[in-house]
Amino acid sequence: MTNSLATVIVTQRERFGMTEESLNSLYENTQGADIIYVDGRSPKRIASYLRGEADAGRITLLRHERFLTPNQARNIGVAAAKTRYVAFVDNDVVFTPGWLDKLIACAEEEGADIIAPLTCQGLPFHSEIHHAGGDYAVGGDISGFFEADESRAFDEVMHGHGVKVADYDGPMERMETGTPEFHCVMARRDVFDRLGPLDEALMSTKEHIDFAMTVRRAGGKVMFEPSSVVTYVFPCRARPLNFEDLPFFQLRWSDAYGRRSLEHFIRKWDLKPRADYVASKRGVYATRRMQGILIPLLRKVPGLTTRDALIKRIARSALVLERIVSETRIALMEMRGRNA
Repeated sequence: MTNSLATVIVTQRERFGMTEESLNSLYENTQGADIIYVDGRSPKRIASYLRGEADAGRITLLRHERFLTPNQARNIGVAAAKTRYVAFVDNDVVFTPGWLDKLIACAEEEGADIIAPLTCQGLPFHSEIHHAGGDYAVGGDISGFFEADESRAFDEVMHGHGVKVADYDGPMERMETGTPEFHCVMARRDVFDRLGPLDEALMSTKEHIDFAMTVRRAGGKVMFEPSSVVTYVFPCRARPLNFEDLPFFQLRWSDAYGRRSLEHFIRKWDLKPRADYVASKRGVYATRRMQGILIPLLRKVPGLTTRDALIKRIARSALVLERIVSETRIALMEMRGRNA
C-alpha cells in the first residue's frame, strides 16, 4: 500500500537511448512519488538497466515483449497505479526541482483534473518553449464547443511553441487551458475510473487533445502550471538515435499510424479542421523520420559528413523508399498478429 500522493508513469515516446539520462533526472528532481516504468520491448541493454533499477527498488517495471503505442503503455501504467494522482512522462524528458510538487499543488488548490507544466524542447534544457498551454477550438473559445450541433470548428494551437522562454510575451501564470502535452502531464487517478481508459485507437498522435476533450466534456478542469518546468529532447546531434532505436522510431512515426490516428480523431469528435490541417500533420511524420533517421544516417557517409544542404536533399528523396519499407513492415506485423 503506497503512502505517495502520485505515481509517475514513464513510457517510451519514440526511442530508448535517453532512458537512463531521463530516469536519473527524474530521481534527482522528484520526491515522494512511486515510479512505474512501462517497457515495450526495449533492447537488451536498456532492458538490463531497467531490471537493475527495479531490483534496487527504484521503479516498478512492467515489461512487455512487443512495441506498445503511447496510449497502450499509459493505460497499462494507470491500471497498476494506486495513488490519487498519476503523472505521465516520456522517457526523453528532463526535469526541474519540484516539478511534481507544483503540479500537485495546482491540482489541490484549483480542483483541476488535468495539470500541464511548462514544457520546453531541445538544448540547452528549459530554454525554448514547446507548449505553454494550448487550444483546440477556433479562436480559443471552448465554452460552446461540445454543444455544437454541426461539425466542430477545430484547430490545434500550442502557445509559445518555438519561442525562447526569455522572449515569450504570452501569459506565464497559472490558468485554465485547452490542452496539455503527454511529454509530461498529471491527472487525477479517478478520472480514468469515471471516464474509462485512454483511447488506444489513437496510435501515434492527438492523444493529448482527445484526453483533454474527454475530461472537459465531462465537466472537468484543465490547468496550466508554468512554475513546473520540464524539457523533452527530440533526436539531435547531441542526443541522436541509436541504431537500436530505429525500428521503434520508424513505427511510432509511420504514415500509417499517423493517418489512422488522425482519421479516427476527426471522426470520433465530428471535427471540421482548417482546410490544410490533415495534410500539414501528415507531413510532420515524414519530417520526423527524415530528421531522426535519414539525415543522421547520411551524415555517417564519407564525403557527406558536413554537407548539410546536400544531405537534406538526398533525405527528402529517400523518403519514398523509406515509406515503402515502413508500410510493408507494418503490414507484415499486422498479418502476423492476425494469424497468432
